[in-house]
This record gives sequence, C-alpha cells and structure tokens, in this order.
Amino acid sequence: MQNTSRFLTDTLRLRRQRLANLIDFPAILWSGSSSPRNFPANVFPFRASSHFLYFAGLALPNAAIRLSAGKLELFMNNPQPESALWHGEMPHREEIAQMIGADAAKPMAELELWTPGAATIAVQDAGSWTQQSQLLNRWVLPQKPPQGIDLELAKAIISLRLIHDDGALAELRKAAAVTAKAHRAGMAATTRAQIEAEVRAAMEQVIIAHHMTTSYNSIVTVHGEVLHNEQYHHPLQPGDLLLADVGAETEMGWAADVTRTWPVNGKFSSTQRDIYDVVLAAHDACIAKIQPGIEYQDLHLLACTVITEGLVDLGILQGNPQDLVEMDAHTLFFPHGIGHLLGLDVHDMEDLGDLAGYEEGRTRSNRFGLGYLRLNRPLRPGMLVTIEPGFYQVPAILNDATWRSTYQNVVNWERLSQFADVRGIRIEDDVLVTQEGSEVLTAALPTEASAIENLVSS
Repeated sequence: MQNTSRFLTDTLRLRRQRLANLIDFPAILWSGSSSPRNFPANVFPFRASSHFLYFAGLALPNAAIRLSAGKLELFMNNPQPESALWHGEMPHREEIAQMIGADAAKPMAELELWTPGAATIAVQDAGSWTQQSQLLNRWVLPQKPPQGIDLELAKAIISLRLIHDDGALAELRKAAAVTAKAHRAGMAATTRAQIEAEVRAAMEQVIIAHHMTTSYNSIVTVHGEVLHNEQYHHPLQPGDLLLADVGAETEMGWAADVTRTWPVNGKFSSTQRDIYDVVLAAHDACIAKIQPGIEYQDLHLLACTVITEGLVDLGILQGNPQDLVEMDAHTLFFPHGIGHLLGLDVHDMEDLGDLAGYEEGRTRSNRFGLGYLRLNRPLRPGMLVTIEPGFYQVPAILNDATWRSTYQNVVNWERLSQFADVRGIRIEDDVLVTQEGSEVLTAALPTEASAIENLVSS
C-alpha cells in the first residue's frame, strides 16, 4: 500500500468539495475487483476505476466510497487473518480512511443502507456492475450511457476531470518523464535487438523499474500501418522503421501516451526522411497553434492540411491541398483523429462514450477520418491532450477498389510506390493547455529526425 502525503489528502478533499458544489445528491463510486485470467486464483493485475481513484487516491480492490456534501465515507472489508500468509500484512480500513482523509469507514455490508437516492458510474468488470445494479435497484451497465442522476453525476465529474489540478499535474509529469526515459531506452536497444519484443522489453523495463506500469498495451512494431499492433515477434531488418507507442502509468493511475518512429539501422532513408518531415511539420504546427479557445477539431483539420500539402509537394497527391482535404483524400494515409484527452485514462473518460470528448450538442461526423476524432471541444487551460499525426500505407485502404476509383485522379500511384519502405510513421506528444499557450510535457524526448538518429546510433 502506497503512502499518501498531506498534499494529496488536501487535493482529494478539495476535489470532493468541488463535486459537492455541482450536485445536490449523494454519489457512490465502486473501485472494482480483479478479473480471473484462467482460474479464480490467477487474476489479471488489479486496476481501480478511474472515477474512484480521482476522489479516493488509492487503488483499493473491492471497495466503494460514498460522496455527499463534500464528505467521503469508505466502505471496505478488513483483510481476513489468513490473507497475511499470501499477501502480507495489510492496513485495516480505519488506517486507510485516515490516509485518504475519509470522514468514516464502514464494512462493505453496510453499503446497502446508504444507497437510496445515490448516483453512480458503472465499473467495467461484470462483478462490480452487477453489484451496483443490485444495490441501487436499477441497471448500471458500462455498455450503455448513464441516465437520470447518473448522467448528472457523470457530467459533474467530467467538468472536474477535464481541467487538471496541481495534484493531477504532478502525477502526469512523473508519467511523462518516465515515458521519455523508456523511449530513449528503446531506441538505444534497437541496433542490438533481433525482434520487436526485445525493444519492448527494454522500454517496459524502465517503466517497471520506476514502480509504474504501462498505461495501455504497448505498440512496438515494424508494421506501423497497423494502428494498434500488439504483436512483437517480427524480426528487425535494416531499412525497417520501428514505431513505438508506449506510455507509463503512475502508481496512482495517471497516464502518459507517447509515440516515436525511428529507423532500425539508425538512419532514415531519403524517402523515410521525406515522409517523417511531413508528419513532423503537422505535429509542430498543431502544437504551435494550441492555446485557450482553440477548437480541437481545427487542430485536426490543420494536421490534415499540412500533411496534404507535404504529400502534394512530394508528388504523391495531386491537386489543390484544400480541395483534397475537403474530399478526404488525406484519409488514405492519415485515417485517424489528431489525438484525445489524457489523464487517469489514456483516452480519458472514454468509459463515458463521447460525453467527455464532445462538447454538449456535438456528435461525431460521418466522414471517414473525421469520424474517428475522439475530442471535439474548445481547449481550456488545464486540459491535457495528445497530438499524434501520422502517415500509414494500409493495404486494406490503398488496395480497396472503391477507394482507388474515388481517388484515381488525385493519387500518383507510381510516385507512391517509391515510398514502399514507409509502412507507418506516427509522432505523438502530451501537451498541456496553459493560460498563455501550451507546454509539451514530453518535450524531453526529441522529435527531429537527426536527433532521433543520434539516439538510435548512440
């Protein structure tokens, strides 16, 4: 069990008071429970619900908190005497309550006495949301958007979690710093590695050594055109590009999310360098534009335009860049959104669907590419977002007869074939919106091609 500081305890109390200023009914948040991998005693690592963590600060399995009028009551059972044999001595709930600044601590069996009129947010594991549904006498399902007072609670929590307080920022900076170190270790290990798994191991070793875990399943692949590739068996060959999308998560659950792409042999080919510089130009242009009031969708469209201009300059696309963006020609190579919210979740609060990502009254576009945009809000000071443009040659897209017919006159297919050694490039950083503009929390990890080459070669 980690220790909590006075700073954290004060932060947690302030969050609870801010929630009390937004709702006039009690809220009960469950932490969740471990899920078996293949038999009951062999479980996946426990990860507490992010909404629970935001107000409780500790990853307590099989626990719940009741928030009302700025007060917090902790509900959990004390460890059984025999559990010390397997797990060591654990603190009792009264000790934990003191650690997190709770106002009371009660056994889990008493929770049902305090459920009337309470709102909640569904936990992801089936055991927990089943318990939520039973105690609250209504269906609480993670697959369905919240309704009634649950929706009111969700909106209140979103308004708090969108803008990071000092406690959150301290954790997010720690995650960013360790993530930068992990990527440097991955680059340094590449020239000695035989397969992707060895580079992944070098990166995750750094994260584990800092008593953290990964904030999502690591992507370390020479097949960067597969956006969420989780296979690590491919050999590393001279001339390949390695795309690594790896982020650390602190002990308290706060995430980083960073992607770099580098040449396996330490030197970009001329075609790889050309495309890399196009993606980097979009990355830099978006970050330079970030300031309060800027629409995140406009950043996405800016990235689309810069990438399209670069591909026109390289002779891959043909036509006026603005017209090409209007006809979604860029989505042949940049099919996803420019990024997302970042916080306790790597895609922050996406357990609530688009409630957090989309300003009220807005819905997802039906345009390919734009429809994958995960965030559509004006930026405000204290928000943390990712900026992650990319270029991908996805066979399923480029070889599709309908796509080729639609864009046959705007793609120079012969010229494109000269860039066959570029499967996928993505460059991603974590950017905090400030009062004056922005701060790149992951700036310790360079993005310039020459600097990347030096890190790999050294």
